[in-house]
Amino acid sequence: MPTLLVGDFILVQKFTYGIKNPITNNILINVNKPKYGDVIVFKHPKNSNLNYIKRVIGLPGDKITYNFFTKNLIIQFNTFKKNYNKKQTFIPHINTKQSDFFQLFKYDIEPMFLNNSYDYNKKIEKNVNLNICTEKLGQSKYKILFSKEIIDNNDIYFKQPNQEKGTWIVPKDMYFVMGDNRDNSLDSRYWGFVPKKNLIGKAIFIWMSFKKTENSWPTSIRINRIGSIH
Repeated sequence: MPTLLVGDFILVQKFTYGIKNPITNNILINVNKPKYGDVIVFKHPKNSNLNYIKRVIGLPGDKITYNFFTKNLIIQFNTFKKNYNKKQTFIPHINTKQSDFFQLFKYDIEPMFLNNSYDYNKKIEKNVNLNICTEKLGQSKYKILFSKEIIDNNDIYFKQPNQEKGTWIVPKDMYFVMGDNRDNSLDSRYWGFVPKKNLIGKAIFIWMSFKKTENSWPTSIRINRIGSIH
């Protein structure tokens, strides 16, 4: 969310990033490289049986910092180049407003004194109304969802050697990806980088969309969802 919803059927262009050997998955012919903002499908780096879809945020050599309080990105581009610009670029949230999207979050809370005993397993659930805004990265503009009520579980962030928590430098032939629903996305913040060889293709088109919730039957067709993916 909000770029893709449950019930969307997508078209993936598999040769966008190269023609591969179907057995070894090695790239035989290089075509294009992922660009900022591309929505890509790839094999999960920790489990090759899983296909994931996320947005490209960082290219090789980029130094990325994610503020888990404000949900903003700070990027230092092309640090591998000898004469790279050491200035860090702040990626602002443009036209932030309340969205129509809600997300159910479960919170752990402090032990409560109940019936003369401590309840260490007490949890609360809250349906949070998410904010929506536009991010501009490179030549790409896209919508993201976030909530300032939610703080990332940064204790389980992927920790890169010699970098502070929440900061990563993208290695050669790797990519840093994130979901557009920033508070509900298992992405590079948590498990690291996507190797070039894991790329399957670029998501380019929604060709059918059924109105449905997860694990339920469709109720109608969302004609307005059919079209290009941005």
